[in-house]
Amino acid sequence: MSSPRADETQPRKYEHVAVLMGGWSSEREVSLNSGAAVATALEGQGYHVTRVDADRDLALRLRDLRPDACFNALHGRWGEDGAVQGLLECLDMPYTHSGILSSALAMHKERAKAVMATAGVPVPGGLVVDRDAAARAHAMAPPYVVKPIAEGSSVGVVIVRDAVSLPPDTIRQIPDLDGNVLVEPYIAGRELTCAVVAGEATGVIDIVPLKGLAFYDYEAKYADGGSKHVLPADLLPEIYQATRKYTVLAHQALGCRGVTRADFRFDDTPSGSGQLVCLEVNTQPGMTGTSLVPELAAHAGWSFGALVRWMVEDASCNR
Repeated sequence: MSSPRADETQPRKYEHVAVLMGGWSSEREVSLNSGAAVATALEGQGYHVTRVDADRDLALRLRDLRPDACFNALHGRWGEDGAVQGLLECLDMPYTHSGILSSALAMHKERAKAVMATAGVPVPGGLVVDRDAAARAHAMAPPYVVKPIAEGSSVGVVIVRDAVSLPPDTIRQIPDLDGNVLVEPYIAGRELTCAVVAGEATGVIDIVPLKGLAFYDYEAKYADGGSKHVLPADLLPEIYQATRKYTVLAHQALGCRGVTRADFRFDDTPSGSGQLVCLEVNTQPGMTGTSLVPELAAHAGWSFGALVRWMVEDASCNR
């Protein structure tokens, strides 16, 4: 992946940038952290920045502010699922990241998997089931994973490892979509992630959850010391390059723009399948101090300031 050329010296299209953060999803706190980091970096790049803690009156506030562009640092439903993208299109305000359709599609894990599979990206099997039914009886033979159909940051993910008589009652607390949740086979092995920046794949990180955590959950993602990031991942060359190839292919298949991050599982256990599968594509990846995309970009030679500047200058409508 190449570094940006003269990004910090070339003229800017935009001067006043509204950084949208916060909101009211389950990922509000993460979004506030992302937004604060982005806003500070953009100010360091010479932009006039307005921090906007998004609420239901966002359209009125943006109409009054009249920024040149919006940096969308919202995470989770509403900010990441095409809703705020549609609002910005109606206001004719250029914005970062992916557009309405690709944001909505990537957020819906089951439909995104169908599109990625058609494009040749390997994905795990699974099925959509009624949440209460999944809590009453095993939807498939353990081990398996139960997760929300449309959430991010591993919110609500439950791993059912053992074939006990009843599934764990925590399944009833998973955020549902029309009463449904997604059930997938649990894939042992390693958690890998790779990003797309400026149309190219970054390196690959092998994420190792620490503190005895079972998987790369919310705490592992955002707590200091929650996980160890091995970059570049120690993989066979063919697996490393396949991860990068599928990251770009998934980004393109879903119609994404700007920066995205794809998450994978790779079963390299002694008796495992050797399977590499893409779990999901994140159209609004985190930009906090422990986030993966800034780390991947830095490994490729992008400073954080250059990265967010590129993202702002890439902003547009009709994405």
